Amino acid sequence: MGNATWESMREDWVSARLLPTAGIRNQGEQERRAASALLAVMSAVPDFCHGLLSGMGALKGKISTYTELRFKDEEEKLHIPDGAVVVERGKKRWSCLVEIKTNGAALEGEQVSRYLDQSLPYSVHKSKLKGLTVYHVSWWRVLTEAIVQHRFRGIADPDQAWILGELIRYLDDEKSGASGFGGMGGEWVRVRESARNGTLRASDPQAEAIAARWEQFVEYLCLHLSQELGVDVKHLRPRGKSPEERVAIATRRLASDGAFSSSIQVPDAVGPIGIEADLRARLVTTSVEVPAPKEGRPKTRINWLLRQLKDAPDDLRVDVRFNWVRATRSELLRDCSKSPELLVMEDDPRREPRTFVIALSKPMGKKDGRKEGSFVAETQRQVTEFYRDIVQGLVPPRTTAPRIQEEEEATESTTAPPPASEKSEVMVRREHETNLQRLAELMPFASE
Repeated sequence: MGNATWESMREDWVSARLLPTAGIRNQGEQERRAASALLAVMSAVPDFCHGLLSGMGALKGKISTYTELRFKDEEEKLHIPDGAVVVERGKKRWSCLVEIKTNGAALEGEQVSRYLDQSLPYSVHKSKLKGLTVYHVSWWRVLTEAIVQHRFRGIADPDQAWILGELIRYLDDEKSGASGFGGMGGEWVRVRESARNGTLRASDPQAEAIAARWEQFVEYLCLHLSQELGVDVKHLRPRGKSPEERVAIATRRLASDGAFSSSIQVPDAVGPIGIEADLRARLVTTSVEVPAPKEGRPKTRINWLLRQLKDAPDDLRVDVRFNWVRATRSELLRDCSKSPELLVMEDDPRREPRTFVIALSKPMGKKDGRKEGSFVAETQRQVTEFYRDIVQGLVPPRTTAPRIQEEEEATESTTAPPPASEKSEVMVRREHETNLQRLAELMPFASE
């Protein structure tokens, strides 16, 4: 068999996988396979396991994982959680039960309560349950942790790196049921059109459902950027607000303004990235605020920003906010790049800029789901490109540290006479009297 024939035959072959998705027939089998794959890799790749559990207070130590545990309650009723993780270090032990759901299946509260009962001996009073905590970890977060660990932090053992790569391929396959955020939900099209027509009300259950999906979508965007950058990108949420309160606020804004808005923070970026989805205008706007330099003339400070935007798209909008006034200036980059004076305050050219806001608006994706042309896919692309093409290249203004005067400079500054503008009223009066006396001496006839 010649090499050409061999290569042509091999093109249609399917590579053998440690964690195959072939043959999954139903959701029950999907969940069992996902549980076994995840827990086995957590045991085999300790760095991945520790990273995934770090926010839950888990120890760093020997890891053991189990699937399909069997417990009987006081009434001899059998309960079978999907799995468990046990971490031991010396005499200390940390453990958790794991329940797996795929394809967006809901986890019932009654099921969680039953597993909490199994987590403590029957003789312990229910008030002791406050020592237990329930965590929800999305599949997209699991995938993000695996990608960041594999691509950026690195796995020293080549076999462990290969095993983690197999988990990434498995979770990224749609057949696994664990491929992440699926879309804005079945109510998306109706809510979008109602918001556009002004008929949406905050009391509509569909509006609240879409507001909750928006919160999840922004978290999905953060995890996507984390995968691309290898850093922890965070959703900036209002302080002191519970998830229910945040959804209620988003629902009211959706009904009144037909829009959503959120901010995400990339570590060491010039500022948070703002994301606004205007359902009435069918536009998604991404923006970032940049502090203006504190030195130089207003036009010099504006040119400082425009030099950083020389490769940015022409339809980028540049807003300028000034000190001590509400008035602002706003121009498209295609106009102000040639005429920076357009961004100077018209009736007060010496007014100093305080901050610049750089924004880019694009048509909103209309379809549901995550495929090309969907709201999720187009917004994700816009946020990623806005960061890549604009934000990551921006630098904040440099600040000048205060200088310590040299000894000679300090001596001169103390012996030199004060400028006229700094003279006291007493000094001015004495100088005036001295000048009058000298004038009298020069003009003796004035006293006769």
